[in-house]
Amino acid sequence: MIMRAPAVPLITVDPYFSVWSMANELNEADTKHWTGQPHKLVGTAEVNGKEYCFMGGNDNGIKMKQTSVDINALSSKYRFTSDEINLVVTFTTPLLMDDLKLMSRPVSYIHVQAESNNGEAHDVTIKINVDDELCQNFKYEFPVDYKDISGPGFTCGKIGSKFQNVLNKAGDDLRINWGYLYLASNHEKASVIDVANTHEYGTVSHNIELSIPVNTGENANALFAVAYDDIKAIEYFNEPLNAYWKKDGETIEDALKQALSEYDSLFEKCEQFSSTLFAEAAESGNEKYAELVSLAYRQAIAGHKVCADTDGNVLFISKENFSNGCAATVDVTYPSIPQFLIYNPELVKGMLRPIFKYAATDIWYYDFAPHDAGTYPLVNGQVYSHGTCPTWQMPVEECGNMLICTAAVAVTENDVSFAKENWDHLEKWCNYLINNGVDPDNQLCTDDFAGHLAHNCNLSIKAIMGIASFAILNRMAGDEKKSEELMNVAKGMIDNWLVMAANEDGTYRLAFDRPDSFSMKYNAVWDQLFGLELFPKDTFKAETKAYLEKHSGEFGLMLDNRDTYTKSDWIVWSATLCDNKEDFNSIVDRLWHAYDKTESRVPMSDWYSTRTAKMVGFQNRTVQGGLFIKMLMDKEICKIK
Repeated sequence: MIMRAPAVPLITVDPYFSVWSMANELNEADTKHWTGQPHKLVGTAEVNGKEYCFMGGNDNGIKMKQTSVDINALSSKYRFTSDEINLVVTFTTPLLMDDLKLMSRPVSYIHVQAESNNGEAHDVTIKINVDDELCQNFKYEFPVDYKDISGPGFTCGKIGSKFQNVLNKAGDDLRINWGYLYLASNHEKASVIDVANTHEYGTVSHNIELSIPVNTGENANALFAVAYDDIKAIEYFNEPLNAYWKKDGETIEDALKQALSEYDSLFEKCEQFSSTLFAEAAESGNEKYAELVSLAYRQAIAGHKVCADTDGNVLFISKENFSNGCAATVDVTYPSIPQFLIYNPELVKGMLRPIFKYAATDIWYYDFAPHDAGTYPLVNGQVYSHGTCPTWQMPVEECGNMLICTAAVAVTENDVSFAKENWDHLEKWCNYLINNGVDPDNQLCTDDFAGHLAHNCNLSIKAIMGIASFAILNRMAGDEKKSEELMNVAKGMIDNWLVMAANEDGTYRLAFDRPDSFSMKYNAVWDQLFGLELFPKDTFKAETKAYLEKHSGEFGLMLDNRDTYTKSDWIVWSATLCDNKEDFNSIVDRLWHAYDKTESRVPMSDWYSTRTAKMVGFQNRTVQGGLFIKMLMDKEICKIK
């Protein structure tokens, strides 16, 4: 990867088990949780009695020289050198979406390969140390226990709090403080120890350190597995649920042993997948676009938790990272779905199920869709706007999102059964859009950080696409008459929209009552994705030209004329409206440039300044799955046949 990533993914399993390098070099600074709090992994190589540090801060031995770092969709690979040896250190989390049990398995790999750098054989000992702060919200929060659970052919240490208060709190800037952290290997010469340290106030911390001796002339590979068992993953309408990987009764020790035994074959699959993804993305855009989606891939998945409900249905629960901590947020689901429609649409259904379930309760009395289903990891009903307070709801936004997402799943799978299970909700929400969507009143859209806005032109497009989506579903369900009626409603709304939204230069407004204003029209992309052609040909020709010539800063296309900030997902959606690949690349290249140059060393922020590339807010959010929308378009997965 040519881009200097703002943060490099190391362990990416879920919102709690998430470790990153936020520096240019892996041994320049401590590794961190995505929130920025320390989650220290230390890696050292002992050569001829001399200890070199390749991972972690500078107080862990002589710093090895890092010569490169490369990132693909599923692995991050570092290379180091010293006078005696070279090291290749590869971090892999096998998030292959065609195998949900594998994807949800909370095991991530660190593979270290040593080779001589001077023609001589060297005895090398590779050590990985994991800090007990990975199982605490803050280090020293609770007393921690260590246990050696090694057995024949399996070396493993385990640490966790003495007080296991599972699912004890919910919120945004939080780390897990229940469950157990594991460090394991199946190397025949591996050994594990407890590194205990007493804090000045008397609290004892326990780190796991696992050592593997290798010989640069023979077997020079050391494989480590880092794992986390959260015991219970999600509270789902007051029912604690296991993570999906446990659905057949598997234990974490089973999972670790299996993961270690299948590393070679899994890594090969991961490399093939990553290579194919890169090639397809480069064909859709260019190599910079391919780097963007490769970097986004693990982040978008690991901002979720995969579970199964009590009926065995897949749940894919997102967390609004550094936004407000909401779980299963509809307007976070909506921008993320391109990635999941491509690789496993069942996961999109897993995002929507909590909303349908909550909307069916007596608590939700509105005739429009909810915003969310809880605060992660407690998925017990909407918390945004204090649940059902009317002030901060997003009626048109969420109705349109639910209808579009459901239709996208149905078209992708060529199966309307999921929609039919939730038909009453969809019909109610479509009617809401018919009555309220042509010229929305003063309400929020997904870009709620910009505040309420009446007569929102892009939100009106959302309503139109939502109605058209229900027309698609009716057609798939065999009701051609109803489908035609709804499609005619959508067409009529577009006729009005084209007049009401028009600027004199052929572009379209931010709001119907604001002449010469501007906003991205990202919601219109579904007209092309579905192949509906409801908007007349060349409708957005002047609009996309203005994106390129008038509304872009050095680091990207502005969201609208109210400020110079932008959203990464909407940049790529808006660029996908362009008539040609050259214009698409011209817009998206600036997004790549922003991540390459930003001073905000965090997992990809989706809300940043087009002037400075600095993060305004949000980081490590699942919406980066939206960067895959051009690939989704080119694959024609959502196009109605």
